[in-house]
Amino acid sequence: MIANAGTDAEVAVAAARAGARVVRAMFGSALPRFDKSDGDFATAADLEAEKAVTEVIRAARPADALTGEEGGSTGADGAERRWLVDPLCGTLNFAAHTMLVAVNVALRAGPGITAAVSADPFSGEVFWTDGDRAWLRTGGADADADADERLVPSPRTQLVDVNLDPPFPNAPRLRAVSLLANEAFTARFRPRAVSTTLALAWVAAGRRAAYVTDGHLIDSVHFAAGIALCQAAGCTVTGIDGQPLHTGAGGLIAAADSQTHAALLAMITDQAARQYH
Repeated sequence: MIANAGTDAEVAVAAARAGARVVRAMFGSALPRFDKSDGDFATAADLEAEKAVTEVIRAARPADALTGEEGGSTGADGAERRWLVDPLCGTLNFAAHTMLVAVNVALRAGPGITAAVSADPFSGEVFWTDGDRAWLRTGGADADADADERLVPSPRTQLVDVNLDPPFPNAPRLRAVSLLANEAFTARFRPRAVSTTLALAWVAAGRRAAYVTDGHLIDSVHFAAGIALCQAAGCTVTGIDGQPLHTGAGGLIAAADSQTHAALLAMITDQAARQYH
């Protein structure tokens, strides 16, 4: 459990909750949009939520570096401690009045993520880790930390979430849509695409059997918190070739157990082999 309100994990929880309050309050409004690139955009809720998150972190850890999806990076490039903030993961869902989003906050201290949170603004659930174990907190701001529940991954749902959003740096050897068309996939799993990394927290919590994405994810504001949750919960987590994370081809397979991971890895390997024959 978190020992006291001064720990990095508790700062991350407080920051994510602050962002979640903003996201929840602004949901359903006609919000200004700000174009970014490749058809992506931010809304006023993204900006306001990031402001709320960073204010909490700045107040508690003023010397730390920070990278926010909307505001960019502050602090030295090689900072020992850097906070990674995705204030509204699932902006397209949010803009379409769909309650599938997350507020992600992670702290990289040295080579690893040592505190991370993925907060669901609408259920009030807060998935968090201190880098050692992973927990679920419910019940709102007054919830007692002693009532937190351990996250326990499980493959029982057989639901596999696949990220269908670009970029796809490993295409054509890995295409998410091709994986979903694999007969071995449909014989064993059922696909899902919620289009938010809240799905990674669900893998850690046993609500998804696995999550698969392409991309280069090191220090990603989108993925750092969810990956840390899965690792702390005891999931099998590798790149798309089964290699250590952030090496080789990159990408991510986060599976509830080694058997699920092995099955998905075999399907991805088979798909890659077919591309070159």
